[in-house]
Amino acid sequence: MDFQAEKAQVRAWYAALDAAAPDEIDSVAARFLAPDCLWRGFHPFGELAGPGAVAAAFWQPLRRALTRMQRRQDIFLAGRNEIDGFTSVWVISMGHLMGLFDAPWLGIAPTGKMAFLRYAEFNRVDAGRITETAMFFDIPHLMMQAGLQPFPPQTAAHLVQPGPATHDGLLFGPQPAAEGVATLAVINAMIADSDWKSPLPLEQELAHTWHDDMIWWGPAGIGATCTIARYARQHAAPFRAAFADRSTTTHRCRLAEGHYGGFFGWPNFTVRHKGGFMGMPGSATTGEMRVIDIYRRAGDKLAENWVFVDLLHFWKTQGVDILARMAEVPRT
Repeated sequence: MDFQAEKAQVRAWYAALDAAAPDEIDSVAARFLAPDCLWRGFHPFGELAGPGAVAAAFWQPLRRALTRMQRRQDIFLAGRNEIDGFTSVWVISMGHLMGLFDAPWLGIAPTGKMAFLRYAEFNRVDAGRITETAMFFDIPHLMMQAGLQPFPPQTAAHLVQPGPATHDGLLFGPQPAAEGVATLAVINAMIADSDWKSPLPLEQELAHTWHDDMIWWGPAGIGATCTIARYARQHAAPFRAAFADRSTTTHRCRLAEGHYGGFFGWPNFTVRHKGGFMGMPGSATTGEMRVIDIYRRAGDKLAENWVFVDLLHFWKTQGVDILARMAEVPRT
């Protein structure tokens, strides 16, 4: 299966959505989204049911805030979902939604300047309609562009993140099936290694499935880093040291096509924060990590990883409401 029909459906949805005026989005959503569609988005959106709710709660307010919006895709692929026995077909898009930040959004004051909302989206397509969506986006990064500092200084760097170094992430056409199989195998090997139970030193564990010059494009508040050594120092080791009682990893969707693949969970796992991560205090309350990971494979190992974590949701479960706190802070 080459997934061309499903890709065409999602591309048509994007074209119609991006061309529509805000007050037209509800009718466009009704054309492309199934009446009983389920949409999952980062806090404060959560789960939305039906095209009308998706348009009214997310797309219309966002489009009114970020005027003249452009979709700048870096990765686009499709495949069958390993989690349901390769039954359903999903289409993945990743990039930035860029616009002029002209009106408030989620209590974030506008700047009147260009702003980039980093996003990754999974869409399940059934019989020509989108029936399920995971739309994850980096709200803290938008806050930082608006002059706010939602978190203490991060351990790595955060930027307007580029797409793949190879500039070949838009898989609009069919891809060799064997390449997708190989990519999914490496992703699964990496997941098996990442249970925090390996007897190997961290850098040796990572070297099993990652190139030495890997790039990890993490979310705002954590940051991006490159090479196994710096990734271990600037994220993986501090992250593992700050948490306990990690649950088994579960995903709603996991797929690959060509040299690209990814997954999302709702949540991916639960964990208890012992203290220190992102400068925050510990808690006895278990929190959820909702994550999208997108990967590029080079040869037999992973070369790049774009990561979306619902940090606003996680910290709210720990008693810290970042959105409410930022609404009270003037821009720098």
